[in-house]
Amino acid sequence: MEKTPSWKRILLKLSGETLGGKGAFGIDIEAAEYIAKEVKTIHDLGCEIAIVIGGGNFIRGEKLSQIGIDRATADYMGMLGTMINALALQSTFEKLGLFTRVLSAITMVEIGEPFIRRRAIRHLEKGRIVIFAAGTGSPYFSTDTASALRASEIHANVLLKATNVEGIYSADPKLKKDAKLLSEINPLELVQQGLRVMDLTAVTLSMENKVPVIVFNVFKKDNLKKLVLGEKIGSEIK
Repeated sequence: MEKTPSWKRILLKLSGETLGGKGAFGIDIEAAEYIAKEVKTIHDLGCEIAIVIGGGNFIRGEKLSQIGIDRATADYMGMLGTMINALALQSTFEKLGLFTRVLSAITMVEIGEPFIRRRAIRHLEKGRIVIFAAGTGSPYFSTDTASALRASEIHANVLLKATNVEGIYSADPKLKKDAKLLSEINPLELVQQGLRVMDLTAVTLSMENKVPVIVFNVFKKDNLKKLVLGEKIGSEIK
């Protein structure tokens, strides 16, 4: 008997670096194609999928502000980077026969629809993959916060944060070899232990709206599908 998905409507958060490949800069077409194929596997299961994409493979507003560019201006520059990634994802998805819509928090009608909550939900109901670009549309908010906001707005059953590590560790595994993978953690522990997995605004928003957050390694083949089918993968913030 074929398993059924644990969640019907999913918000997948992708960092810009997931499209950057090994170089972590620009767009690696192989990385984009890999992500598209992984997403298709859960779309084929009947899941409604929305994606929030970052822009860190091109530009990071926070870092630009540290070298003298006005923070608000730097953040808007970062939002433009997310639009580049959104269009790349859209093209890659459509090569696999998936219908997509790019919805932008900043008006760019020539290349994407403006974000309208009801329209986004309708696209999902019709089986289209919705890619949210330009973050929240406001400076000072990360794309993690945008993912928590959009997940709440569209009534997503879960927020899946895709990374290149297995989940949340007790310390940075690159710096401490004895760091332990945590299967579960609550928001207070995240703050107390200084684990910078998601910013506090994003975690708080998700918790307030009862949207579970799972951090997992998207680059382990079929992890996304296994997770959606109920396997315990990654770390849950609850």
